[in-house]
Amino acid sequence: MHAVGEAEKRTSGEIRVYVEGHCSFVNALDRAAEVFHTLKMDATSQRNAVLVYVAMKDRQLALYADEGIYQKEGNVFWNDAVKKILSHFNKEDYAKGIAGVVHEIGESLANHFPFDASTNKNELPDDIVFGK
Repeated sequence: MHAVGEAEKRTSGEIRVYVEGHCSFVNALDRAAEVFHTLKMDATSQRNAVLVYVAMKDRQLALYADEGIYQKEGNVFWNDAVKKILSHFNKEDYAKGIAGVVHEIGESLANHFPFDASTNKNELPDDIVFGK
C-alpha cells in the first residue's frame, strides 16, 4: 500500500493493514491482537509497530499498537484515530479512511521514532494483508 510506504519513510516504526470480511471474535481489538502476534509484529526491535485491522462485512475495526508506541501516545491518540477513520467509513470512503489513519500513525511514529539511515531497516512488509 502506497500510504504505508510513504508513512514509513520518516520513521523506524512499522505499520501494517489487515483486512478481512468477518471478525471471528466478538471484540475487534482481541482479533487485532491475535493478528498482530500472528504477523510477528511484536518482534520489531523498538516495539513500535501498529496494526490497522478492518473487518469489512462486520463493519469492525481496531488499531493495535505495540508497547513502544502505545505508551508514547496513550489512549486519547488511539481513540481519536479510530473516530477519524470511522467518520470516513460512515461515508463509505474506506480507502481514504485507511490512508488517513496510516498517515496519522506515521506522523506519530516519526515524532517518537525518527528515521535513521545508518540503522533503519524495513522490518515488516508494507503490503496489505487480506484475511478470510
